[in-house]
Amino acid sequence: MKPIPHLNHIRSFEAVARHLSFTLAAKELNYTRSAVSNHVRSLEGFIGRPLFTRKPHGLALTNIGEAFLPTIQSSLVQIDTAAETIISSRHGKRVSISCPMSLAENWLADCINAFQKRHSDIGISVHGTIWEDIEQSVADIRITINNSDMAPSGARKMWPEEMTVVCAPNYRVQGRRLMSGNDLLEADLIHIIGRPDYWCKIADQFNLGNFPLDTALQTNASNIALELSTRGLGCCALPKSLVQTYVERDLLIEPIDMEIECPWAYFISDFDATMSRPAKILYEWINSYIISR
Repeated sequence: MKPIPHLNHIRSFEAVARHLSFTLAAKELNYTRSAVSNHVRSLEGFIGRPLFTRKPHGLALTNIGEAFLPTIQSSLVQIDTAAETIISSRHGKRVSISCPMSLAENWLADCINAFQKRHSDIGISVHGTIWEDIEQSVADIRITINNSDMAPSGARKMWPEEMTVVCAPNYRVQGRRLMSGNDLLEADLIHIIGRPDYWCKIADQFNLGNFPLDTALQTNASNIALELSTRGLGCCALPKSLVQTYVERDLLIEPIDMEIECPWAYFISDFDATMSRPAKILYEWINSYIISR
């Protein structure tokens, strides 16, 4: 394939030709003056003819330069239009959200379901996270779970979170239903790795001492814990926001009344004025959904 000149060199020529100034072109393109001059010199070397006449007090286009400029300007418009079309089709009507898997599979799924019924023309990509959203740039809207006392910068708490204990409706301890905190001492406990403070909070509330979590059924995901619990394999301690859909579908029950502040909470990234219009629409919808919960 025949080599073609670098696009940066062509853009530099076009800017210099419009301004008839290396200095103004450099300012527009955010290059140094010497870089723009080198770009033009390289392009002239590629063509084999000078594009400008250098004068003591300015520049002038040569005949070759004048003939070259309209075609270059038209081509750059086409390139910019094509790029914008691709970006718009990729991002303009599609919004990406990063969210912990635990919330994405429950609360967020209901939120998106309601949103899509009103805005079916806006596509959504959900990036599920387990521990942390390492690459923030992948998402237009970011939801994270953090220790309540360690709010991430550029984000705000979505709601005050409380703890609860859930089990299957037919779950029994020694042939009887769970009725009080003391019953947990004999219950099968499902432990979420990385969240030992969930059961610690429950134990403190009911003065139960230390649970033997090393012998409990363990998993690294809240939703797996919920599924295990629906199978009657034991009780799990979780934020109320994660169990709500299971309770509403009668898959799990909250057998013990409690009012315990959760040590972890969900945070949503602050509004960003540079968001695309679809992203702003979804962001506002999520905020309304938070308020109505």
